[in-house]
Amino acid sequence: MDSTWVVVAALALGLFLGAAFMVVLHMAERRGESAARVAAPTVPEGVDQVLEVLDSAGVVLDPSNNVLRASPGALAMGLVRGQALAHAELLDLVTGVRRTGDSVIEELEIARGPFGDQTMRVRVRVARLGARFVLLVAEDRTEAHRLDEVRRDFIANISHELKTPIASVGLLAEALGEAASEPEQVRRFAGRLEVEAHRLAHITGEIIELSKLQAKDALRADQLIDVGEVVAAAVDQNRVVASSKRIEVAVRGGKRASVYGDRALLGVAVHNLIANAIAYSNEGGRVGVGVSVRRGAVEIAVTDQGVGIEASELDRVFERFYRVDQARSRNTGGSGLGLSIVKHTVQNHGGDVRVWSKPGKGSTFTIRLPLAEEPAPADEPAAQTAGAAPA
Repeated sequence: MDSTWVVVAALALGLFLGAAFMVVLHMAERRGESAARVAAPTVPEGVDQVLEVLDSAGVVLDPSNNVLRASPGALAMGLVRGQALAHAELLDLVTGVRRTGDSVIEELEIARGPFGDQTMRVRVRVARLGARFVLLVAEDRTEAHRLDEVRRDFIANISHELKTPIASVGLLAEALGEAASEPEQVRRFAGRLEVEAHRLAHITGEIIELSKLQAKDALRADQLIDVGEVVAAAVDQNRVVASSKRIEVAVRGGKRASVYGDRALLGVAVHNLIANAIAYSNEGGRVGVGVSVRRGAVEIAVTDQGVGIEASELDRVFERFYRVDQARSRNTGGSGLGLSIVKHTVQNHGGDVRVWSKPGKGSTFTIRLPLAEEPAPADEPAAQTAGAAPA
């Protein structure tokens, strides 16, 4: 009998200890799940969908400032690296929002990419997302700032460029009134007035031309243009000015080449390069204009033996109103817009323009345009068009 009670007591103790162990195990599991939720908090519902369609860069951070979610824009801008914010400036904003609870909007200049050799301007909004998360939204404003600077420079430059001829016109008109009884003086002032009026018209015309080039519908891409004809017309337009300076304009490269685009715009671009070459050449010099075809591109090169350009100036020669030699440009009647028109025209035609120069030796400006394949005549078999032997 005693042995039976001992067995029963042992079984009861075992069951009690087993039940206690299961309770402890269950409590540990519950605590582990709770710890896991703290360690890997759940993002509020709908945030993932918002980040996917967000035009700006979006980042969601947990209480430890680990990145839980990042939109493709945030990754492309380099705001996130290794599940953390890549810029201390952004982390400072997040910390401030956690401390005060107030949303902030800041515009910052931060490094672009891991090397830090370039910067970007971003407008950043940081706000709480629920009780524990923080949402950071960033908008890249680099291009907008660049355009603002270009616009300010353009207004300042055009004001400066127009001020001189407008003032001259006013003074000459006043002088004409005072010299009404002196025919010789009237003729002299009238001649100067005509020069200044022409200069004003030239600047205004180039501003209008540049505005057209920057419009979306600036280019008629359906025209097949003979490059040789465009070059020949541009050379003819400059022959009178070249002859007055005893400058020889030599054309080389007679191979037929065609491009698609706008004949008038390309004519203006080539004309501007030749006019520049003549303007910056010394009397009795030589200007060469060449057309060649290389690797699916048509190249139009204009070479002069003029003053040349310093290496530090080469990157800026295509800027609006930029002049290497201010005094010489005004003496030659240049507006500072000619090369900018060349650049925009060529870019609208899917090409590029390059410059090589050496001070005292001269310069070469080269336009590169995609070579066009001319359509075959309607009665020509397709096999022969492709280069196959006739049957």
